[in-house]
Amino acid sequence: MTPAQKNEAIEVLKGKFTQYSNFYITNTESLTVEQVSKLRGLCFEKNVELKVAKNTLIKKALESFNDEKYAGVYESLHGVTALMFSDSPKEPAMILTSFRKGGATKERPTLKAALIGTDLFTGDNQLVALTQIKTKNELIGEVIGLLQSPAKRVLAALLHHHEGKAEATAPAEA
Repeated sequence: MTPAQKNEAIEVLKGKFTQYSNFYITNTESLTVEQVSKLRGLCFEKNVELKVAKNTLIKKALESFNDEKYAGVYESLHGVTALMFSDSPKEPAMILTSFRKGGATKERPTLKAALIGTDLFTGDNQLVALTQIKTKNELIGEVIGLLQSPAKRVLAALLHHHEGKAEATAPAEA
């Protein structure tokens, strides 16, 4: 790789780190070309960008931001690294989980780290927790559900109370 190609790769990575507030650092070592292609396909379907990059270039791209939130990420940059960029905090975790279930590699690719906003998750044992993160839309749905719930109970009580009065005041048929 020429210095110009390295600089270009660093700029592309910087663009991705700026564009997405969530990214996963995975180890795709020992995956076959076919398995990596399958993983790329799953990512594409779910609007997750998969980028394989050299650790030194990833580190240079992150260091250029001079942002403390990336400090814990550097120790995860070893071995073969594939980055998963996503708007969703949990979609990459869902992809990794389903990929493992469907393949011959029950523990690959491994999760080295994930940065969700400013929260760092390190280690493959964090994968389950990451699949349980609530997305913004899920949280909004829950809040709306909670807000509607008391209103529904009040309406039901009023309707029930009103119907009871209507029956009580209805003239008796002779």
